Amino acid sequence: MRAKIEAFRTKKEVIKAQYSAAEAQVKISEAATGVGEQMADVGLAMQRAVDKTENMKARADAVQELEAAGTFDDITALGPGEDDIDRQLKSLSSKSAVDDDLAKLKGELGSGDGGGGAGQLPAGAEEEPATADPAKEQSA
Repeated sequence: MRAKIEAFRTKKEVIKAQYSAAEAQVKISEAATGVGEQMADVGLAMQRAVDKTENMKARADAVQELEAAGTFDDITALGPGEDDIDRQLKSLSSKSAVDDDLAKLKGELGSGDGGGGAGQLPAGAEEEPATADPAKEQSA
């Protein structure tokens, strides 16, 4: 029994010595590589600073885009405020006015020419497609 207790104590001392050696090795490695608890904290603080900087850059870019789109035009100016959507709607309505004018001009050309305009069609008229069947062309 005494031999077993003595073997247990010896094994315990060996394990204790191995643990101390491993702990010392870790401390030496951390000091040599600069990776320690303090350096890990510094690394995390640096990463947080980089993240904050990137976030602020993204916000600045977003504000710049909104400003370019006209969202932040002078809100103190009197009169109706216009943003990008208002400008696009106004552009679309002016395009439809141009289309209306074009249709009106086409109508005037079709009715005011006196029949002298061969090849011109009145507004809304469509050309019949040429048929490949000669029998239909003869009956027409």
